[in-house]
Amino acid sequence: MGLLSALYGMGLSCKKHFCGHPNKLPARVISIGNLTLGGTGKTPAVIAVAQEAKKRGHNPCILTRGYRGKAIDISFVSRGEGPLLSPLEAGDEAYLMAETLKRVTIIKGKDRFKAGIAAFDNAQLAIVNLQGPTLFILDDGFQHWKLHRDVDVLLVDATNPFGNGRLFPEGIMREPFRAMKRAHVIVITKADMAAQGVITEVTRKIKQYNQEAPIFTASHKPAGLINASGKSRGLDTLRGNEIYVFSGIANPSYFHATLTSAGARIVRSMNFRDHYIYSRKDLDKIKSEAAGLDIVTTEKDLVKLRELDLPDNLSALKIGFSIDNDFYDYIFRRVQ
Repeated sequence: MGLLSALYGMGLSCKKHFCGHPNKLPARVISIGNLTLGGTGKTPAVIAVAQEAKKRGHNPCILTRGYRGKAIDISFVSRGEGPLLSPLEAGDEAYLMAETLKRVTIIKGKDRFKAGIAAFDNAQLAIVNLQGPTLFILDDGFQHWKLHRDVDVLLVDATNPFGNGRLFPEGIMREPFRAMKRAHVIVITKADMAAQGVITEVTRKIKQYNQEAPIFTASHKPAGLINASGKSRGLDTLRGNEIYVFSGIANPSYFHATLTSAGARIVRSMNFRDHYIYSRKDLDKIKSEAAGLDIVTTEKDLVKLRELDLPDNLSALKIGFSIDNDFYDYIFRRVQ
């Protein structure tokens, strides 16, 4: 291990040590997180778990740090009726969740325990959540040791499970492999884009550090296209169509492969850094390079572009989280 990664590891150990005993909220907590930096498909997973929680009679509340969101205090991103903050204030992922999920409260805050308490203190203000949350979903919570969780769901990306296996900044690992031991359930995501041999090898690696947690596989399947005005169209419109693609996400190669699998022909593309904030100049360059081709991006990127007077030929690929129902049965049994 190099010096920078060693220093990062020492800082991580100190942070965990000084977190002390985790605070416990007055409702059960399901945490969904990663062992690596970005790209595991966490946001679709959080959305899917929240939707399933509603189906099973829960009143879920999502607690998120709202990565890169400018709002610094504990803030309601949604009280169940759509976004209350802008994408810049909430962060792109939190805003996308607020836009997608109805009748689900979403609160942004660095301290997720205080955010959770705020959900109860302000329950009378939330039209659809008068009784307060019956379940919390902790977004990106695997390293948020300050808060007690009843279920720790760890996501592992089949297309890039552990990078080079080194800690940040020499690699993409947030924690050493042994941290997998904390997980109650592990999901290998994007399994549809990996060979069975890769899934077998990832499973073997997981079991080396955690023999008890059940392991599920999930796919992130394209579910259609949507434009800035909210109009949807089917995936069949991609088949055989030449397109221009751009995105600001952690794993653009997976996004490209998903479009190709749907039958699209990517003629040109542009990649920006993860969580990139677009300017009018960026959009002008994209339109110029596209030269009249249909332009496709991600939902996470689209929410940050709506104030830039988007062209009619720009749309976003909608992605759905698909997993066996046994996964939901397992995690919701633990929070009964």
